[in-house]
Amino acid sequence: MSIPHPGAGAPANAPVCPRHPERVSYVSCQRCGRPTCPECQRSAAVGVQCVDCVRETARTMPARRTIFGGAVRAGRPVVTLTMMAICVAAYVLDLVIPNGFVFQTFAYAPFLTESEPWRMVTSAFLHSTNIMHIGFNMYALWILGQALEPAFGRARFLAVYIISALAGSVGVLLMTPVDTTVVGASGAIFGLFGALFVVQRKRGGDLRSIIVLLVINAALGFIIPGIAWQAHLGGLIAGALCAAVLAYAPRRNRALVQWGGMAAVVLLMVGLTLYKVSTFPAYVLY
Repeated sequence: MSIPHPGAGAPANAPVCPRHPERVSYVSCQRCGRPTCPECQRSAAVGVQCVDCVRETARTMPARRTIFGGAVRAGRPVVTLTMMAICVAAYVLDLVIPNGFVFQTFAYAPFLTESEPWRMVTSAFLHSTNIMHIGFNMYALWILGQALEPAFGRARFLAVYIISALAGSVGVLLMTPVDTTVVGASGAIFGLFGALFVVQRKRGGDLRSIIVLLVINAALGFIIPGIAWQAHLGGLIAGALCAAVLAYAPRRNRALVQWGGMAAVVLLMVGLTLYKVSTFPAYVLY
């Protein structure tokens, strides 16, 4: 077995690529001056740079940030599409798996809070079999997500969505009978409505259209039977609180203030949950 010698077959002292020493290259990196073979060349504003210099530049360059401190991401709203995909997948599974297994396993009811607390979030990814239920929520999520995800950044937007979903269940826990069973992303959707209201107010935008939509959707919760307006209210309040933290956090230590503020909202939700559960009669818990 032969081992290639650096620059094997090349003239003596010929420049070779540091990453591929068997390759002769008369093209040099514009930044470090080392020879770079075609595979390691990257186009630059002037000439080419080697792949090592390009990576070093990317590592040391400050990340671009949105107006609210999130990382700028090009392309489609990935988190929004992911949440929609999970909801649609759960909807299909609920239809095809017999005996209502998905609904019975992941729907939320207040009396299950202590024994299966994860239902407070998983229920936000389920919907009734009525196609209008999931259809309206997914349409609203798509519209709101396109506006808020690029503004907040993926991680912050996801946090607002999940916290709003949790708060929707807390609203149900606080204001409905213990045997009330709920599903749907409405709490999270109303949280995004609340967040959009705060964002528009911060930017000095027109709030009238948002207020009209909120009033109409809030009214539907009282007019149409079977809609948990309590989830809407809980999500709306939590979404607005989280967005206020994101929008009005000072630039100094902004990330710490933002994540700490949203953590405080979660702790408030947990505290309210623990208090309410502590008031349940023993037969409800067992």
